[in-house]
Amino acid sequence: MTHITKDHSSYYKTIIALFSGSFVSFMILYSMQTLIPVFSNEFEVTPAVASLALSITTGFLAVTMLVTAIVSDSTGRKRMMTWALLLSSLLCILTAFSSNFTSLLAIRALQGIALAGFPGIAMTYVSEEFHPKTLGVVMGIYVSGTTLGGLSGRLITGVLTDWFSWQVAVGTIGGVSVLLSILFWTMLPVDIHSTRSKYTIKKLIPSLMSQLKDRKLLALFIISFVLMGGFVTVYNYISFVLMAAPYYLSQSIIGLVFLIYLVGTFSSTYMGKVSDQFGKQQMLPVTIMIMLIGAVLTLSSNLWLILFALAVFTFGFFGSHSIASSMVGQLATNYKSQAASLYLLCYYLGSSVIGTSGGMIWVMFDWTGIVLTICGLILIALLMVVWIRVELRREVRVGDESQVV
Repeated sequence: MTHITKDHSSYYKTIIALFSGSFVSFMILYSMQTLIPVFSNEFEVTPAVASLALSITTGFLAVTMLVTAIVSDSTGRKRMMTWALLLSSLLCILTAFSSNFTSLLAIRALQGIALAGFPGIAMTYVSEEFHPKTLGVVMGIYVSGTTLGGLSGRLITGVLTDWFSWQVAVGTIGGVSVLLSILFWTMLPVDIHSTRSKYTIKKLIPSLMSQLKDRKLLALFIISFVLMGGFVTVYNYISFVLMAAPYYLSQSIIGLVFLIYLVGTFSSTYMGKVSDQFGKQQMLPVTIMIMLIGAVLTLSSNLWLILFALAVFTFGFFGSHSIASSMVGQLATNYKSQAASLYLLCYYLGSSVIGTSGGMIWVMFDWTGIVLTICGLILIALLMVVWIRVELRREVRVGDESQVV
């Protein structure tokens, strides 16, 4: 059976469904980020502890994805993704009824487990069902859904928390997510190129090890970890900067700051298209360098320059993520769903580990310490890009030598 191309009858229908699913997953996941200062005050916990409202979800999501990748091989991609979206949406509504911070964290942990059935499976679905020539564009559109979802989650919670309460805000997000999950279910075509197999837990370790032995994929996993960790750290703690002297921005205005995510929506799609044209290896270091420039510019004391710096930083991050995630699908030769899950495992572990650790850096070294940390992480990502190029050239050289022999 043919893969989906731009002139295929279900092309736009499939893209709308995937966009809706990625929108829901990130709206639910990151709706708590703008509430970190609120939780810190209301529940009388430190900023690092308050950040667990986000980090505990991404942590459980990261680990559980390794299992959901196996389950999807036997149940099917669409079924797994649909259940993930519906369950996490219902849990989002339940979060609004949390009576204390402990119960909130418990529900958020369950959300992470439920959401684990979407991101990695969606990446695999794209790589399996769409024609290779469209992968960059389609993955870019998928990533743009995550940016708009993340933006909406932060914006809705920021504004509705100011007007009503954080409970009303979170409950509203849950209701909207249920409706969009149903849209996803009705519009997404059933996966036809995935190989149904009774994939057992016994095969988990060998399949994961085969991915980790591939140095190119390992480098992409490290890139995922450090860039996502840096990105989340910036947005976790920039609110504390902007709500303090000399800016004193309100919770609603802080929510509006996340409109900068629209830059990421454009970046992920645009850079995906550009990378299809000029090559992913060539464009990935460019987008990472853009992140570095944006991070350094946030050290300015001028509010408008800080906002501009956040836009530059966001453009670079989502461009990098769009390119790197599509490279995983191309470079993985076997167990593609496990490769995608490992990439996202590192992605969300970076969010959890570095995002929460950033709270300690913030307390000890203020914003300067945060920026220096981010710059160090970005430099690691650039080294990994060099590593990928070296490995690809080595493989070409070995292939040429074997042909001569």
